[in-house]
Amino acid sequence: MESGTRCGMADTLGALTAAGFDIATRNHALAILQGDFPDVLPELVAALTGFRIPARDIIRSGGGQAASTMRLRDALYAQGWHKHEFVTRTIVDGVEREAKSHEIDHVRRAEAGTIALEIEWNNKDPFFDRDLENFHRLHAQGAISLGVLITRGAALQEALPGIVERTVAEAGITDQTDLTAWGMKTRTDRQRAMLRRMTEQGTPFASAFAKSFVADKFGTATTHWAKLRDRIDRGVGNPCPLLLLGLPPGCVTGYTVTYSAATDELNG
Repeated sequence: MESGTRCGMADTLGALTAAGFDIATRNHALAILQGDFPDVLPELVAALTGFRIPARDIIRSGGGQAASTMRLRDALYAQGWHKHEFVTRTIVDGVEREAKSHEIDHVRRAEAGTIALEIEWNNKDPFFDRDLENFHRLHAQGAISLGVLITRGAALQEALPGIVERTVAEAGITDQTDLTAWGMKTRTDRQRAMLRRMTEQGTPFASAFAKSFVADKFGTATTHWAKLRDRIDRGVGNPCPLLLLGLPPGCVTGYTVTYSAATDELNG
């Protein structure tokens, strides 16, 4: 990679670096952004630094796309990053032989070219392969200048169990009935049985729920920074210029970050 995470990035991305975002570039993406899209990059930085997702929304959505992640998408739409379907056709002697489409959630057009952007908040990790291969094909065909991928950062992935535990404990939730009353999506029998076994073995409810919920909904096989780096290190998407961004723990709100006394009491 041309750039490591958290340091060494140009001043243009300094606000993201300061906010704890994981940042990496490939194939001169930063130079392209600075040279050809000087007015577009600040739009992206503003949308990301202003993004907040309440921890309660993450839990109540069952780990899926919460209302707050839609707010990030809406912020990008407002800046002109619209959904677009690219269609390529192969024509031989006037006869169409093949047609392929590539739908991209966020496309920003400028005088110098086009940027494609995908957000993978919490999907199955093979979606990274799909996104990167789409970027590769579109770049090879001259349809885009570079691709941007946004996912959960490494620190956020590590912090999720603690975030969920503190949020549940601070809300005073002590059983599965409380979760339902709180507005969480209906859980499966398997998920409920797993949680029941853990609490019957003496694990405090908030801790048991956090462990089972994160393992089930935000596990290692979902889209997060380490899985994205695995693909990039293998060369997936080459030679398309890429900007990769990992959301930090600071984007999650609605719980006490320094919460420790109650957790110690629960575990005591």
